[in-house]
Amino acid sequence: MAFEPPRRLVRALGETAADSDDWLEKLPEAAQQAVALRELTVERVQVPGGRSSLVLLVRRADGTPAVLKLAPPRARPESERAALAHWGGLGAVQLLEPGDGGVLLLERLHPEMSVRSLPEAKALLEAAGTLRKLWVEPPQGHSFETVAGRTGRQAEAMRKSAGPDLVPLVDAALAAREELLAAPPDHRLLHGTFRQSKVLSGDRMPWLAVGPDPVVGECAFDLARLVRDRVEDLIATPSGASTTRRRVKRLAESLEVDQERLRGWTLFRAVESGVRARRVGRVQDSELLLEFAGWL
Repeated sequence: MAFEPPRRLVRALGETAADSDDWLEKLPEAAQQAVALRELTVERVQVPGGRSSLVLLVRRADGTPAVLKLAPPRARPESERAALAHWGGLGAVQLLEPGDGGVLLLERLHPEMSVRSLPEAKALLEAAGTLRKLWVEPPQGHSFETVAGRTGRQAEAMRKSAGPDLVPLVDAALAAREELLAAPPDHRLLHGTFRQSKVLSGDRMPWLAVGPDPVVGECAFDLARLVRDRVEDLIATPSGASTTRRRVKRLAESLEVDQERLRGWTLFRAVESGVRARRVGRVQDSELLLEFAGWL
């Protein structure tokens, strides 16, 4: 069968990757080879799929359902593989083979059922419980990116691309980052891009995380992305600002994270995402994120 990449993937890579055309051009052949090598039967391409990889729903030679994921080098698939291997299925999808390169064979979950489909309060509770399981000591001699390193690159991009109207908000985000990095309270392996839609229903466990972009640093950094989940709903309500502040407090208390550190990382990550969205032309997303950041 033909392995056409979903439009969402093509659009996302076009926004962020200068070399995406070359990888996308070779993707159908790479997928065919990966399937043949593992003697897999392909059921279908997962659509709309993710923004950084092609996901195929497959069956192994013994009939076991699985997922085959192909990702470009810029998506750091080797880092994802290392994190999944270290977690060993505790709180995260199970890695089914050691492998190498940009191909991962994974346990099949239920992509149609994410934590985001639950009522908000229940979704936050289940997502937070899943995230807690992932916060473990990183392996000795690891090569994972650090929070300081990742946010350093992001901070530089923010400085270069923020227009004059965003300078006060960007300055506040950068100042928060500098203060937070001065004395990080813990050093854990983090999911890196955790949100409700990254937690899927499973058979082995009720909820499991997928799609990490792992990083090592303090837990508040990981939790910060969860604070702004369903940001469009927050913006649409008159009580959005107060609801956001209550969410910061509730999540910080439930996961024993310092509330001010969580607020600071939430500010930095929201501003960074908002500036980046504006840079690639996603104006509506940018406006939502930057309005949200202003509440913090």
